[in-house]
Amino acid sequence: MAISLYFLRHGQTECSRNNAFCGAIDPSLTPEGLEMAQAFAAAYRHSSWEAVVSSPMQRTIATAKPLCEALGIDLQLRDGLKEINFGKWEGLSVDAVARDYHDDYIRWSADPAWYPPTGGELAVAIASRAMQVIEEIKNSYKSGNILIVSHKATIRIMLCSLLGIDVGRFRYRLGCPVGSVSIVEFGTHGPLLHALADRTHLNEHLRSLPGT
Repeated sequence: MAISLYFLRHGQTECSRNNAFCGAIDPSLTPEGLEMAQAFAAAYRHSSWEAVVSSPMQRTIATAKPLCEALGIDLQLRDGLKEINFGKWEGLSVDAVARDYHDDYIRWSADPAWYPPTGGELAVAIASRAMQVIEEIKNSYKSGNILIVSHKATIRIMLCSLLGIDVGRFRYRLGCPVGSVSIVEFGTHGPLLHALADRTHLNEHLRSLPGT
């Protein structure tokens, strides 16, 4: 039996609803975000889980909590799964950043692997710290399902790293809406993507909410 990693993005927050940059700041889930967490737990509680590993931010912990409570399993926290630090862009809208930090935003949009948000983190730095967590998991569990609860950019960067996609293209190659899960299985020939940004566990109302 191979190991399978389930990458779950946290539920809706005010920042995701308003399409604002949100990395180091830590908003709580909205009521709809909590519904997303409950919906995931209801859909996946009967699957067999070896571990649940999460970013230590309150929005990811709240997303992981319903499944952990249903399973009676301890939540493992890893700093390496935190979201990209957006520096001076934290809490600002895309339009505000494009206006007030125009040159940095253009450079970051072109290649976030090597051009960070103003005062923030490079995508290659996120790849390094997040993939250390993946290696730790692979060394600790040789088979079964592992849930990883993280953030939009960090999940896409991990998926790029695993699938051989240029990390600098993470914003343009892979979707990751709130409450979505992507599944990668480690088989004989390496990582195999089984699902990308799946949200069939959410009802139509939750899937249709505005934001990112």
